[in-house]
Amino acid sequence: MTGQKIIAERFRAKFGVNPHVYRAPGRVNLIGEHTDYNDGFVMPAAIGFYCWVAAGPRQDRKLVVSSEEFPEHGEMELSSRLPQPSHTWSDYSVGVAAQLEKAGFRLSGANLLVHGEVPIGAGLSSSASIEVATALALAEESGLSIDRPHLARICQQAENEFVGMRCGIMDQFISLHGRANHALMLDCRSLKFELVPIPESVRLVICNTGVKHTLAGGEYNRRREECEEAVRSLAKALPNIRALRDVSREQLEEHRRLLSEVLYKRAKHIVTENERVLNSVKALRAGDLHRFGEYMAESHVSLRDLFEVSCAELDLMVELANRQPGVYGARMTGGGFGGATINLVDAEHATAFAETVAKGYQKETGIAAAVYICMPADGASLVETPEMAG
Repeated sequence: MTGQKIIAERFRAKFGVNPHVYRAPGRVNLIGEHTDYNDGFVMPAAIGFYCWVAAGPRQDRKLVVSSEEFPEHGEMELSSRLPQPSHTWSDYSVGVAAQLEKAGFRLSGANLLVHGEVPIGAGLSSSASIEVATALALAEESGLSIDRPHLARICQQAENEFVGMRCGIMDQFISLHGRANHALMLDCRSLKFELVPIPESVRLVICNTGVKHTLAGGEYNRRREECEEAVRSLAKALPNIRALRDVSREQLEEHRRLLSEVLYKRAKHIVTENERVLNSVKALRAGDLHRFGEYMAESHVSLRDLFEVSCAELDLMVELANRQPGVYGARMTGGGFGGATINLVDAEHATAFAETVAKGYQKETGIAAAVYICMPADGASLVETPEMAG
């Protein structure tokens, strides 16, 4: 049974009416890691794992969010002051509602039932898919017209201010703007983007290490703080910079003395990663998959040695991938300290690649790795109405 049918049937059983059904995809980032909150460049692709939200109206101005996958549910009186976080999964939905109200959008009361297919803890942005599916549902159910870049900003603010994760805008933006068979090169400052075709001759193979080290959340925010500190230090010599995106490699080397060794390493990763994203667009447009794979390899080394967000399991998964026939490139993807790798693999070799890497990883670690063979998918949408359900 598809996710769409599952969520629609569950909603009918719970509330006795046919719902509107919305879906929002997870994402994998091909290259451009930790650059988004530095106003930089990223190249994500939406993937065919979705968060599904079934929605129906209420007579009062209350939002009730539940899921059969989790015992907790979230509630919010839309007519009262903004709620406090509950520190459960429902914060992703309630936080979006709170930010929409805070931004001046009057919401109608609604029952939301959530069903997630995006693997949790794999770095594939399950949180953003919940936020985006919720935002789309609330906007549509309330008769609001909100353009998608603005909706992405609201979802990001919900995660920053309500959930407390200081992420950039990439995850929410690609979940809303994804296009089948394309990656998206996004300028995280201007929100201008261009679609970059992914050849049908390759597959995106995601290898989930099955580990998520407990320091991930705090270390993610610390990396952001370190980048901001590097900007403040470099601004003594470069007063016009607003983010590390504004610093060239030459400027970084010239003013290296202003930075501690740790801050220099963090800044060097961001500066060179931005270069790699822009060069990767050129490589893909030229059909040079080998060159693109080289940029992926350089990105992983930089994340491991300069930004220090890799871990033994991720490094092993990349090492195993690079031994296989048909692989163009492999790197960690997502925030780091566990999660998944992204691999660009020739389509004919994808199945054998997945099986061999999973087997090798389990032999080395004792952990059964989940491996997903994907192609880029379309972004968030309304997929079912009560009329369609009959």
